[in-house]
Amino acid sequence: MEHFDPVILARMQFAATALYHFLFVPLTLGLSWLLVILEATYVMTANSVWKDAVKFWGKLFGINFAMGVATGVTMEFQFGTNWAYYSHYVGDIFGTPLAIEGLMAFFLESTMVGLFFFGWDKMSRVQHLTATGLLALGTNLSAVWILIANGWMQDPVGAAFNVDTMRMEMTSFFDLLFNPVAQAKFVHTVSAGYVCGSVFMLAISSYFLRRGQHVEIMKRSFAVAASFGLAASLSVVVLGDESGYTVNAHQQMKMAAIEGMWDTEPAPAAMTLFAIPDRTAMKNVGEIKVPALLGLIGTRSFNLTILGIKDLVAQSDGRIQNGIKAYAAMVAIKKDPKDDAARSVLAANGKDLGYGLLLKSTGVDPAQATDADIHAASLTLVPDVFTLFWSFRIMVACGFWFIALFALAFWKSSRGKFAPNWVQRAALYSLPLPWIAIELGWIVAEYGRQPWAIDGILPTRLGASAVSAPEVLTSLIGFVIFYTVLLVVDLTLMIRYARKGPETNAA
Repeated sequence: MEHFDPVILARMQFAATALYHFLFVPLTLGLSWLLVILEATYVMTANSVWKDAVKFWGKLFGINFAMGVATGVTMEFQFGTNWAYYSHYVGDIFGTPLAIEGLMAFFLESTMVGLFFFGWDKMSRVQHLTATGLLALGTNLSAVWILIANGWMQDPVGAAFNVDTMRMEMTSFFDLLFNPVAQAKFVHTVSAGYVCGSVFMLAISSYFLRRGQHVEIMKRSFAVAASFGLAASLSVVVLGDESGYTVNAHQQMKMAAIEGMWDTEPAPAAMTLFAIPDRTAMKNVGEIKVPALLGLIGTRSFNLTILGIKDLVAQSDGRIQNGIKAYAAMVAIKKDPKDDAARSVLAANGKDLGYGLLLKSTGVDPAQATDADIHAASLTLVPDVFTLFWSFRIMVACGFWFIALFALAFWKSSRGKFAPNWVQRAALYSLPLPWIAIELGWIVAEYGRQPWAIDGILPTRLGASAVSAPEVLTSLIGFVIFYTVLLVVDLTLMIRYARKGPETNAA
């Protein structure tokens, strides 16, 4: 196993656990607020049908919540096992939102989960609704702090490198908290979770309606899911536009790769609807473009330019040269902490220190780097354009389909058309699509950041622990086997209790 790359294996392990964990998170986000809506209606109407609906969907929520907790804990452990230097280098900043998430959000939602399931006969209707509302609030607060941490990886604001401690340190918690990238990611991600929960409820409701079972509960659930889902799916598109705008402002290479934009175009740039990107030749085959659309979306103007990949690579050559100066100054200060001249050089070029470290991540000593070495390092900044280009487009296509599906479902439910129909069949077939779209969205966000662990600050390869390939491969295989078993258990439970239906004779 000596020919395996331990860093690649560590990345595969984290990707596998993160993508697996996020099979459960969006459904938790979406179902939590749907439970609030159903229970609020029960409190206002005192109609037991709504209470039966809450208990049924709450049971499925509980199974999913438990799996989300089990898979999320192991993911965070990897920062200490496979990414030890990452934790050392940026732990003061990255660890803060994770700690707050555990103290503020996780304990809140965990407590409210207990009250939700065991408090029906011990609390009044309003008190139980309050617990359900706090449960939903807790799940969303968890997402806030996790996405603040992730947003900082995409745009490391409120932090600076301290040459005396050789670590990144926080300079402004306010900037970390209100990072525009993090805020855009949060609203877009939770909206996608609301869509996921709504499709889930719509599909299962359709299953029972088509079979003529539990009709009174399921037609209400269908109507609620259609209404909430339509609002959420429209929000995803609007907030996705905001997320794209922040990507262009802070991660230009990711933006260019998503759009397959090799050459800078006159403003406003055209959007490529279809193409086969060729990374080796740095060109696209079979392009179909819409004039000016990308420029309007990416810059919200007619005159601002979106840089192409080739120009961004050339720009990176200069930043790496500045990074070499910063790296040399850092080495000099380590030898002589009183070297004021070196500190001045580092202050002038410190923002590009990460680009000097990029050379180290490619196995080149920055002090010995040639022009060819510098350009080769710049080329590593170009991600897999084909993967990003098509992942993004499939995700967007799913988003527009959800709008159409929920609009049709809303139209049917508003007219009281709950007899078996083709919209219900479409909802059933659409059940896997939210997870496909969400996982592709994370691939775009995280794969598009490579080769950086912290964008522009710390190359991924330098953040890894000094562990051997056999050790990482063994744990990766263990994770895959264990998580596969968990997935089988989860699907078995979800299918069993979903098919069983509500425990009521109301239908």
